[in-house]
Amino acid sequence: MLKYTIKKLMLMIPVLFGLTIIIFMILHLAPGDPVDLIVGPNATPEVYENIRRSLGLDQPLLTQYFVFIRNLLKGDLGTSILQQRPVIDMLIQRLPVTLEVGLWALVVSFAIAIPIGILAAVHRNSKLDYAAMSFALVGISMPTFWFGLILLYIFAFRLGWFPVSGYGTWQHLILPVIAVGFTDAAVTARMVRSSMLEVIGQDYIRTARAKGLKEGKVINKHALKNALIPIITLLGMRIGWIVGGSVTLEIVFNRPGIGRLMVDAIFARDYPVVQGAMLALTAFILLGNLLADLLYAVADPRIKY
Repeated sequence: MLKYTIKKLMLMIPVLFGLTIIIFMILHLAPGDPVDLIVGPNATPEVYENIRRSLGLDQPLLTQYFVFIRNLLKGDLGTSILQQRPVIDMLIQRLPVTLEVGLWALVVSFAIAIPIGILAAVHRNSKLDYAAMSFALVGISMPTFWFGLILLYIFAFRLGWFPVSGYGTWQHLILPVIAVGFTDAAVTARMVRSSMLEVIGQDYIRTARAKGLKEGKVINKHALKNALIPIITLLGMRIGWIVGGSVTLEIVFNRPGIGRLMVDAIFARDYPVVQGAMLALTAFILLGNLLADLLYAVADPRIKY
């Protein structure tokens, strides 16, 4: 397992390297110039060129990329063009805000989805199954940001139970977690149901029932354990998108996380901040996939690395 983990970590290096090229080129080839936002419309050409030179934007694009990679290998993500702060410090400051909602939403979604998916599979084509899949259909069809706005209107604006925006207390956390957790639970519930239905029809499940084992033990010990592989895959994907999936959510609830930081930096053409936020998103996706690969062997001992 250790050898496999090290191998997977080593394979992440060329993936990250390739993504740095894509991220860097897309940002620098996009229309817009951050210097225009700094100097304003009345600046002289001399001032404009001096600022471009001080930021290194006057150098060829290839030279700028190699400078970016050289600094990245030293653990330096650069300095924000507008705020003049190290990007790594800005990401570290914003990351807990994003993880707070993302991790709690992940717990809530799986706590809701796994029981619903199991019950729907066990009681296939029953009223319970139809109700569970109707819930899943509604959740899948409903965008997270729209559901968040509905929650804000009802529970914050109309009823006044929760604050409209901000962070720092558990009251600020409830509505964002519900918005993300409910929509994620819908997708997960369908996956759990589908995986459980495939396993329940196997011969060893019928054999376990024929031996007189209690239905709860058959489902929890035999069926669920063998249905975990697709669920773990989905878990790895959800972990990877904790950062990327927070963009619209943090705008709706005005939370100062990495998603909000990335959107503001895109509009301001703050290249170092956008590059740092995108690399953080990429790292979470790769780590989520790695965690899923490692959990496969835990869930199914037949899987060997």
